[in-house]
Amino acid sequence: MDFLMSGLAACGACVFTNPLEVVKTRMQLQGELQAPGTYQRHYRNVFHAFITIGKVDGLAALQKGLAPALLYQFLMNGIRLGTYGLAEAGGYLHTAEGTHSPSRSAAAGAMAGVMGAYLGSPIYMVKTHLQAQAASEIAVGHQYKHQGTFQALTEIGQKHGLVGLWRGALGGLPRVIVGSSTQLCTFSSTKDLLSQWEIFPPQSWKLALVAAMMSGIAVVLAMAPFDVACTRLYNQPTDAQGKGLMYRGILDALLQTARTEGIFGMYKGIGASYFRLGPHTVLSLFFWDQLRSLYYTDTK
Repeated sequence: MDFLMSGLAACGACVFTNPLEVVKTRMQLQGELQAPGTYQRHYRNVFHAFITIGKVDGLAALQKGLAPALLYQFLMNGIRLGTYGLAEAGGYLHTAEGTHSPSRSAAAGAMAGVMGAYLGSPIYMVKTHLQAQAASEIAVGHQYKHQGTFQALTEIGQKHGLVGLWRGALGGLPRVIVGSSTQLCTFSSTKDLLSQWEIFPPQSWKLALVAAMMSGIAVVLAMAPFDVACTRLYNQPTDAQGKGLMYRGILDALLQTARTEGIFGMYKGIGASYFRLGPHTVLSLFFWDQLRSLYYTDTK
């Protein structure tokens, strides 16, 4: 039940935040490995990107990749939050004195995130491809020509096998380790601290909401460079064997981006990341916490 509630919570958040994921993906691919000022900026900021995509690609384009995004969120976060929830319920995240342990929480969050992200990697890759697809006048990054999620997975599997489907999976793990450990550690620590201070009544929805808001800020700042590199790893063109033609791995992607585009290149799309990850973190953690509270209250 923990896994089901976790997956449903993440899907609920995804429906609202997917348009920001589309914007973030496009902004992260804009000017890829090009020095600042040497390329045309189709997307000047988050709000301009929304307007541009809506005008040129149509309003429906703002929900591109929603099907794989929902599937990925259910699979990845169902495993991630479900595993973390079981560890928390089992008392593994507390010290012998009964206090919350940030180090154990971070380690559990990272391990749970790795499991979910690796299994869901092919879905995430297809989601990235679909969200990057755009009309030629506003296209950024490599343009795949997928017709849908199932067609894309089938085509990649037939051409490159399982290796092709899990291309970039290892490179995507640092992003998830940093993001998941930061998110779950800061959420649990903040919630524990607020409970000790008795700012809100016990089991109040405000407690989960404030803890999730603090967690969202921490996640965006820690995860942005890895998120940019991950998007580019998944979206790069490949040779006949399915090997990436631009980057050898996550470290190479980070180094090439920093060398060519500067430190700010590693934080491309951070505005969209904040507007997406902030609400997504708040909504998914809030839904997760409330669903668990309802379930465990009803079963008592």
